[in-house]
Amino acid sequence: MEMDIGKLGFDFMGTSVICRSGSPLILADLKKVSVSKARAIIVLASDENADQSDARALRVVLSLTGVKEGLRGHIVVEMSDLDNEPLVKLVGGELIETVVAHDVIGRLMIQCALQPGLAQIWEDILGFENAEFYIKRWPELDGMRFGDVLISFPDAVPCGVKLASRFGSILMNPDDDYVLREGDEILVIAEDDDTYAPAPLPEVHKGFLPNVPTPPKYPEKILFCGWRRDIHDMIMVLEAFLAPGSELWMFNEVPEKARETKLTDGGMDILGLTNIKLVHKEGNAVIRRHLESLPLETFDSILILADESVEDSIVQSDSRSLATLLLIRDVQSKRLPSKESKSPLHHNGFSHSSWIRKMQHASDKSIIISEILDSRTRNLVSVSKISDYVLSNELVSMALAMVAEDKQINRVLEELFAEEGNEMCIRSAEFYLYEQEELSFLDIMVRARERDEIVIGYRLANTDEAIINPEHKSEIKKWSLDDVFVVIAKGD
Repeated sequence: MEMDIGKLGFDFMGTSVICRSGSPLILADLKKVSVSKARAIIVLASDENADQSDARALRVVLSLTGVKEGLRGHIVVEMSDLDNEPLVKLVGGELIETVVAHDVIGRLMIQCALQPGLAQIWEDILGFENAEFYIKRWPELDGMRFGDVLISFPDAVPCGVKLASRFGSILMNPDDDYVLREGDEILVIAEDDDTYAPAPLPEVHKGFLPNVPTPPKYPEKILFCGWRRDIHDMIMVLEAFLAPGSELWMFNEVPEKARETKLTDGGMDILGLTNIKLVHKEGNAVIRRHLESLPLETFDSILILADESVEDSIVQSDSRSLATLLLIRDVQSKRLPSKESKSPLHHNGFSHSSWIRKMQHASDKSIIISEILDSRTRNLVSVSKISDYVLSNELVSMALAMVAEDKQINRVLEELFAEEGNEMCIRSAEFYLYEQEELSFLDIMVRARERDEIVIGYRLANTDEAIINPEHKSEIKKWSLDDVFVVIAKGD
């Protein structure tokens, strides 16, 4: 363990990493790591299949709750299957916080397919290098309206309130007229828990919000390549997000009749789908002629799933996903008109760089989200820019670490990942300002409240990176209608 950690080359910034060998099922071994004094304990999923991994996690939780000295901190359990979550919570009670890895990845894949720019936002918020969620009590703000609290922090963006009157439940994106009471705590996005504090109310110039209605949703055409064991949950999330008349094409090696049985056994009412129509196609996603039978150039989004037939082997699963990605992009690039006119200097020989350019051109036409299990494979795919985004278990690790740091953040993540309630969105600047208008970020935050939204960041036109919780929020800037803003908005 120590050698593996040493190879990573991390800057631990003074944190000591202590390794111990033993079984978490043996109480004597647990004493080696003083679990009773730990502020948080993370129970990681094993490399076994989902049911075996979750059964092992359940035994570990039973073992931990049996520690005579009791536990000072909470237990964060990485689950593999959503259906096994209630049993672990039943055994561990209030000590337990669960992160269902498969479910988190599935929901993020859908959110990022519908709004590709969200991927980088989630990486920034779940990671500890930029801005993340924190909850803290500020007694001096008692009696203040949330609308004023929103602009009271120069170095943070308030997003909600932990309500003392409701046993600590978190109210995200409250109304401006909500008045803070004694015991309430503020949920913010900030760089660190000691980098922000309230200040006197700044001067803001609200101006007039442009009268731009939110555009209606249009039907979309989406392709799933592969079969996940929780695919019925992903279909129900899509059903909630997509407009009526949308199509979901399902391409995998599972026979059509077996698919219906699996979906029904998972609790899905196929006939009850009102927004999406399921289109079944059978084939192997790593065989070119099978993929060529699909209208690949017509899909709005394509999700390459880590197929359940190979999910026990990370290498095999990633190899399959990578091959599918390259084949799809190659087929698309040959069917789509090329950006480049043929040059007399063009050689008939194979050019690696031109092949990559053609596949990148295909990525402008449809969004591909790839599920990659190993972060090293993810880095390879990201460099080529032929997949719009690659989701890996690295995001799950980030979520586990964040919930270990503060168990209350799990409620926030659950709401933002869910198909109901508040959601993270990317909005065009035209909803908040006029072309070349000069405003501060605080001015835009105040304007957005008329839409019941909290602006947490922005991405300027012609830049790749979004800025969450920007510095110098009172500084006047000239904005363009090509800029976009990252907001927390109430769901439809």
